[in-house]
Amino acid sequence: MQEVTKRRWRVVLDVALGAFLAYVVVAGTLDTRSYGELACGLVIVAASVVTARRYPAVSLGIALAGALAVPFPAGGHLPAWVIFVLVAMSYQAGLRMPRARPGILTGTAYAVLGLPIALVFGRDGLGDWAEMVAILVFAGLSPWLLGRYVRMRGELARTGWRRAEEMESRQRLVADQARLRERARIASDMHDSLGHELSLIAVRAAALEVAGGLGDAQRDAAAQLRISAAAATERLREIIGVLREDTAPVEPVQGDLGELLARARASGLLIDAEVDIEQAPPMVALAAYRVVQEALTNVAKHAPGAAVTVRVTGSGTLTEVSVVNAAPPAGPLPGAVSGHVGLIGLRERVRLVGGTLRAGPHEGGFAVTATLPHDAAPVEETPELRAAADDEVAASTSAQALRLARRDVRRSLVQAVAVPLGLFAVVLAVSGIVFLYQWNSSELPGQVYERARIGQSRAELAPLLPENQRSARPVRGEPPLPPVPGVVCEYYGTGNSWLDNNYAAYRLCFADSRLVAKDRFAEGAS
Repeated sequence: MQEVTKRRWRVVLDVALGAFLAYVVVAGTLDTRSYGELACGLVIVAASVVTARRYPAVSLGIALAGALAVPFPAGGHLPAWVIFVLVAMSYQAGLRMPRARPGILTGTAYAVLGLPIALVFGRDGLGDWAEMVAILVFAGLSPWLLGRYVRMRGELARTGWRRAEEMESRQRLVADQARLRERARIASDMHDSLGHELSLIAVRAAALEVAGGLGDAQRDAAAQLRISAAAATERLREIIGVLREDTAPVEPVQGDLGELLARARASGLLIDAEVDIEQAPPMVALAAYRVVQEALTNVAKHAPGAAVTVRVTGSGTLTEVSVVNAAPPAGPLPGAVSGHVGLIGLRERVRLVGGTLRAGPHEGGFAVTATLPHDAAPVEETPELRAAADDEVAASTSAQALRLARRDVRRSLVQAVAVPLGLFAVVLAVSGIVFLYQWNSSELPGQVYERARIGQSRAELAPLLPENQRSARPVRGEPPLPPVPGVVCEYYGTGNSWLDNNYAAYRLCFADSRLVAKDRFAEGAS
């Protein structure tokens, strides 16, 4: 139902656009009574609107054909409806073309065809050529690039929503894997620690079993205790073995912070450390060890050469861990992008001992701090904590992808503005150079004009005339042509500056290769 409604609205919009463009055509042609132009304009509007959605390249070609066929070489004026139709269809084509190549090829083909037509058949060759360039650039290329920009913005939005859904699913999976991996490490640590204690119980029970002075009942009890301790150790090994599959710990259970800091210093890290962990329970001490280990690993990966301050202080009820690094002197390693998975594992380990973990930028560097209570239950995993951990996984990847997508959109916007302006600047520069050359090479010296005599042959005057005729000449004030059959007039400059709005020209008219009239006229002269 929703799709049907969208389709109906599209039809309504197309009909409204076609009606508006048809009104512009009618309004622009009735005053001039150009009925042929009216029919041509209505056909162009109908054909371009009908094909705009399914065949945008064809619609663009029809609008460009109208821009070429109506003003040139019919000439005389530039219909306003041509601009309206070309702007509308160029924008629609840019908005609906999945690829840019068909639009570029269509526009290039019509430019190659139309510019020579305007230059050769236009009443004012160079002026008509410049006019055609302006039409193609500002009524054709600019709206088309704007449509491409809007299309890319829409695609970015749709892709962003899809990517957000994918990122959400992926980051949840990665975060869950990190939590499970850390829980497996904790289970492994518990196995090694509890296994050691159970083994000691079994050894003591065995010693009691063979000790003298005990009766048979006590020896049986000691034997049963030894067997139960051994069975518990084996059962613990089997259970924890399932959890630690493919995720066995790589560090000692009772990790020594002194040895860890010594190895880190030996690898090149500059560490200022203060460690007091004597009063911490084993699992809290191991959590502190893991926090320091992960923080130092991140410093080595992402802040090489940075000084690190490690503080582990404890009391009877609490252990606090702080690892702060300064900004790296030479910047982070190229390509070293953090996935923050290690921090998620740390947060899970700290949560399970009832503590809190904070990690983030600090004075140009990075700080990891943990508060670990000695006798606390695990902190409840709230949706806020899970969301904060999940965001860390996808932050760098999604931010980078979004940055690249926004860069492409900004680039398309720059192209939509800069390309037409650049083309216009090039056309303006080329036109200016050609204009100045033609202006300066069509100047007729005043003394030559004064010495020219009626009846003088064209061959006699030819060595004294400029190589080019004046194209930018007055369009008003020209005297009537001499009433002589076969008269041909030539126009030359009078020496006025091209900055002078009051253009003037010399006119030499020949018939049968002889001068029959000479005139000097200026813009606005009566």
